[in-house]
Order: sequence, then C-alpha cells, then structure tokens
Amino acid sequence: MISYVTVGADDIGKARRFYDALLPALGYGLTLGPEGLSYVLPVPPGIPAPPDFYVKPTFDGGPASAGNGAMVAFEATSQAQVRQLHAAALAAGGTDEGAPGFRAAYGPRFYVCYLRDPQGNKLALFSSQPDEPGRDDAPAPG
Repeated sequence: MISYVTVGADDIGKARRFYDALLPALGYGLTLGPEGLSYVLPVPPGIPAPPDFYVKPTFDGGPASAGNGAMVAFEATSQAQVRQLHAAALAAGGTDEGAPGFRAAYGPRFYVCYLRDPQGNKLALFSSQPDEPGRDDAPAPG
C-alpha cells in the first residue's frame, strides 16, 4: 500500500495556491510546516490510512524538477467536480495537459483531466462513477 506521495516545489507559496484550489474540495486537510505542505485525508476508525500528499522543497537543496512519466491521480466525486477543479487549478497557476473528458483508450466511465502544477508536476483528476453518463451513453447524432 502506498503510504505517501511527495512532489518537490521551489516556491511553496505558488504550490500552496495551486493545491489549495484542489485538495480541500477532495477532502484533504492541510498542515503547514517549515518542511512544506502536508495534505492528509481523514481516517475513519478501522480503515487503512489513505496516502498523504506532501509538497516539499528538495532535500538536497537543488532545484525541484518534475519526473518524466511520473503522475499523481486524485479521484473526484463526479464529472462536474473534475471540470470545476480543472478550472480552479488553471486559475490558481496550473497548466492544462488535457481537458476534462472521456478518452478512447480508457474505460467508458473514466472521466479525466490532466494538469501540471506550477513546478511542472503532472496530475490527473478523474471520476468513474457508475451512476453518471459514460462515454458510450450519449445518443448518436442524427
């Protein structure tokens, strides 16, 4: 089981603006510390702890860099929330890597968008709720 995920950031203020636009809406609480930002989901009794998400300056003091091929995915509650958080992330300094929508290569209910944080770290926001319309549920044009 994954315990935590850490991404590097050279500017913690910019990173906080970006992640505060996303993660509280997904249920994460924020703890600030001299070592950076710690976003944590609440843990109900008897349930394994979900992974924490940390945004930190680099340990070695060198510049932070985004991993080539690395990505962190966060599950949203709905397709509407994916769209809302995508817009909020762009307004908070993120960049678009793929607008919200379905992708032909993924399952018919996997609704996703892709973003980069101000440091260049890649994120996905997705919803795959069975009670929402899927890629193949739209009526054929006619």
